[in-house]
Amino acid sequence: MQASSNKPYLLRAHYEWCIDNSYTPYILVHVDSRTRVPKQFVQKGEIILNISPEATHQLKMSNDWIEFSARFSGIPHKIEIPVRNVLAIYAQESGEGMHFPLEEIKEEEADLPHPPTDTGPHPDTQSAPSPSKPDASKGSHLKIIK
Repeated sequence: MQASSNKPYLLRAHYEWCIDNSYTPYILVHVDSRTRVPKQFVQKGEIILNISPEATHQLKMSNDWIEFSARFSGIPHKIEIPVRNVLAIYAQESGEGMHFPLEEIKEEEADLPHPPTDTGPHPDTQSAPSPSKPDASKGSHLKIIK
């Protein structure tokens, strides 16, 4: 029997570390057909998302999906991200974080259904800042942790 991926556990642990240290957790996501995000904020097939409690509503980080509601330019969106599509998680303030390789889609995962959707975002959804990519000329803002 093959062990399950440790990636969702590492994502949840780093998220909690960010919150405990009053940092803002961000994730870098590879966007594909199974990723539900506002397409107008996708750049070069990727999106950076603030997943702090102030920017999200009803955040759920399961072993297969990250789900939450958030506002982009004042418009509420239901966000659904396959965990396998998360390329990095980091603290905005310090840049400390973890990189993950882009995982290939296994045939059995291709048919993995989207998580059940609810009736939409909660009316109290907080505004999320518009995602923006860091200035590439400054080099990587993430630190590799081994």
